[in-house]
Amino acid sequence: MKNIKKAYIAGGCFWGMEDLFRIRKGILDTEVGYQGGENENPTYKNHPGHAEGIEITYDANETSFKDILDYFFRIHNPTTLDRQGNDLGSSYRSTIFIQNDEELKISKEVIDIVNKSGKWEADVVTTLEPISKFWPAEPEHQDYLKRNPNGYTCHFERFGTFV
Repeated sequence: MKNIKKAYIAGGCFWGMEDLFRIRKGILDTEVGYQGGENENPTYKNHPGHAEGIEITYDANETSFKDILDYFFRIHNPTTLDRQGNDLGSSYRSTIFIQNDEELKISKEVIDIVNKSGKWEADVVTTLEPISKFWPAEPEHQDYLKRNPNGYTCHFERFGTFV
């Protein structure tokens, strides 16, 4: 029997994050969108304060929140403030949207492991923000790199596992 959960993360342009996560073991669905900002019904052209993030639906019998975070810290640079690759601004911040005390504990543990690993040249600047409404992005942004395999991304696997 499936044990369905959701995770909410942001680590730069949502296209690249989604493209890599959607094929991971235990991931049932991904959706790109906006989270943590100032306005309701944000759009690509109007999302002040929102991060470009992804909603990950997963089967906790096949993967875990800790596994998701391990991969998250391997596919984007969590040491650059409000930046991923050529993308600049708070929309591209590294963030974990925390839903409960267990996720907060796991997030802090994984960040500590990543910092102690020495794999990145600087410390993690990923923010831990309380869960807020996730606003799905427009249809043209969903599965973008699946439909446009040569489209822009700055996400790729940089290291082996941390945890």
